[in-house]
Amino acid sequence: MDLASFLTVISIAAIPIVFAITLHEVAHGWVARFFGDRTAEAQGRLSLNPLRHIDPVGTVLVPALLLWLGGFLFGWARPVPVDPRNLRDPRRNMVWVSAAGPAANIVMAVVWAFLMMLSQMRDLGIAGQWLESMASVGVTINLLLAVFNMLPIPPLDGGQLLTNLLPRGPVASLLEAIRPWGLFIVLAMVATGLLASIIGGPIRFLEGLLAAAFGLQLS
Repeated sequence: MDLASFLTVISIAAIPIVFAITLHEVAHGWVARFFGDRTAEAQGRLSLNPLRHIDPVGTVLVPALLLWLGGFLFGWARPVPVDPRNLRDPRRNMVWVSAAGPAANIVMAVVWAFLMMLSQMRDLGIAGQWLESMASVGVTINLLLAVFNMLPIPPLDGGQLLTNLLPRGPVASLLEAIRPWGLFIVLAMVATGLLASIIGGPIRFLEGLLAAAFGLQLS
């Protein structure tokens, strides 16, 4: 990808990506506060200011490099701190805390789909094309984050959710045992193309639902 094309892609994708990652993390903190844990609030992490959540490597360097190379888009933000000991019912409440991030991404995908519908309904010229492209990225990146984070691999949200749903026993213990290796497992899945093949189907299914609901023409 040449520099001009790269800058064009950044101008379209930066806002949807940053807000998808930011609101995902803030949602965890909001739900944790609802159930009694104010750790994130005390550290100033319940802010919608993206700068409070950006990880220089995971939010900026890695996604930009992958965009430049034209590969599978992947990245992360600074996790919002949650202390389960402060929750009223730690195991039950952590199910909701874990689900909050992916749920926020689904809501944002719906909002971007609505904006995309508006841009396709009216001829807004270049501004409309830019909004449609941005909304398309917003739909895709939010569905990607929602599906990816629900994989049952600790420390992803799906792994945390499953750990707290399962009764204490061998399976829950196994999930806790692989937690320190979770990031390496995910990176290996990205490098081998396994991750894209696993989450590609669910993402396309959800895109199809949004396209049907809003009458969209998704590229």
